[in-house]
Amino acid sequence: MERNMFREEIKVLDCTIRDGGLINNHYFTDEFVRAVYTAISASGVDYIEMGYRSSRQFAPQSEFGDWKYCDDDAISKIIDGVESNTKISIMIDAHRVSDQEFRPVDQSPVDLIRVATYVKDIDKAIALAKMCDDLGYETAVNIMAISAENQPDLVEALDQLASSPAETVCVVDSYGNFFSEDVHKMVKLYMDHLPGKRIGMHCHNNQQLAFANTIEGIRKGANMVDGSLYGIGRGAGNCPLELLVGFLKNPKFDIEPILKVIQDYMIPMRDEIEWGYLIPYAITGMLNQHPRSAIAMRKTANKDKYAEFYNEIIDVE
Repeated sequence: MERNMFREEIKVLDCTIRDGGLINNHYFTDEFVRAVYTAISASGVDYIEMGYRSSRQFAPQSEFGDWKYCDDDAISKIIDGVESNTKISIMIDAHRVSDQEFRPVDQSPVDLIRVATYVKDIDKAIALAKMCDDLGYETAVNIMAISAENQPDLVEALDQLASSPAETVCVVDSYGNFFSEDVHKMVKLYMDHLPGKRIGMHCHNNQQLAFANTIEGIRKGANMVDGSLYGIGRGAGNCPLELLVGFLKNPKFDIEPILKVIQDYMIPMRDEIEWGYLIPYAITGMLNQHPRSAIAMRKTANKDKYAEFYNEIIDVE
């Protein structure tokens, strides 16, 4: 049976550098970042998220690479000379930003600023989104860890966002806990409380459902979706960009540059950095927990002691 998921208004955002940087403190080489940017541009993907715009007060420069800060000058160096219609995105954490200053959009290579927030920090997120909107940027808000939030608190945050300038609000499955029914419920909830705003999806792969859940979000009306090359990201990683591009059937997309950069860079990188589905991440996903305990466990001599890890997590609960 022929399937056609083409919907012109769907925008795809690649978060390889930003989410992948959570694995190695954003120590990616300029060669790698430029190769990814070049491939994403050639593929026709709408946005590439280069990293965080973090305060050095919270992220000392001695401990992190350039893409933890995403200075305009560093981004400009990477994109110089590459023919591209792909827009540049960066992310800022509402709860960790105290001294950020942004140039007006016409003086910056950045097009979109996404504010990551928890429900409790929604006031800070709205203030940041307004500041960025006033400077001419496209703006979006990602509310993290919604699977662990009380729905009345989440609804209150959405109602506040409804009158904010943020153009897009993403459903974020931070813990990889959602199943399709949860995605359906959340996309509808966001649509009901955010009339006129674009709804996005950012899914984690703890239970090997990031791609499936992204599809479910699209089916229910989400029009901005995130993916990363070969699913790279912290812990179990994200929705694989190559699967997403193949699924959408948009003729503007060309998957060949994506496959080329995966074979040239991502496959060798897997020998140095671990990401993707593993049982400890599945356990934290099932239990609706942050993956930090599984990440720590994978760095020990007992990294494959899955039953012991499960029992330890249950005991903590």
